[in-house]
Amino acid sequence: MSDQKIATNKEGASGKPVSWRAQAMQLAAIVAVVFVAKGALAEPFYVPSGSMEPTLLIGDALLASKFPYGYGAASLPIQITLPETGRVFGETPKRGDVVVFRWPGDRSQAWVKRVVGLPGDRIQMRQGQLFINDHAAALKPDGVGQAEDDRGNTERAYRFVETLPNGVSHAIFKMRDNGRLDNTPEVTVPPGKLFVLGDNRDNSADSRVAVRDGGVGLLPIDNLIGRADAVVGSWDLGIRSQPVYTWLSGFRLARFFTSVQ
Repeated sequence: MSDQKIATNKEGASGKPVSWRAQAMQLAAIVAVVFVAKGALAEPFYVPSGSMEPTLLIGDALLASKFPYGYGAASLPIQITLPETGRVFGETPKRGDVVVFRWPGDRSQAWVKRVVGLPGDRIQMRQGQLFINDHAAALKPDGVGQAEDDRGNTERAYRFVETLPNGVSHAIFKMRDNGRLDNTPEVTVPPGKLFVLGDNRDNSADSRVAVRDGGVGLLPIDNLIGRADAVVGSWDLGIRSQPVYTWLSGFRLARFFTSVQ
């Protein structure tokens, strides 16, 4: 019986011995397929901060689709230095898209924000309300929630449904009146750039903050990795301070395989 097992392990479907070179080539082919799929189709990412609450929570696992915006150096699954030569099959994101991108301050870091301004748009914050080309994004109160910071602390936050001028609606958090980024100068988005915001408006270093100050500034379209389409898993990181036997309760099963709005 043991001889039969050994023979089976060494022979292929045709009954001929499978050499180590053939096995290595099969493994290499599998790795290549996975690498290409990760580079061309979609890539998973982890949400480490609360800047996109309530849309995305700390501990969410995202799947970013790469094909909607085409492909460039930022789309590669590994970070190597390549000259920026534009994007292949490139498409401009739509207002309201949630995008994953390489942070201009350090391209090894992947960040996620929401696109609100396209090239040529005039963007301004007035008393905490977003204006696009002098048109206010409508805000509808939607109750009260809890915003979580990177240390696991929570803070009361007012929830609103924001509707952009193109009709796209999504939830945002406002934790306080007269936040430091509630009033900004009007900015005209230049060609090849995007204006992005976090949905947690009082806890997001986004296009309202310069790269030198730890923000995004005006995001180069070439830095896009893909569009955040789905939350494929989620785990409450705050559970780490509890006994290990309780950790399974930290899985947010209701968020598994949900779309990003």
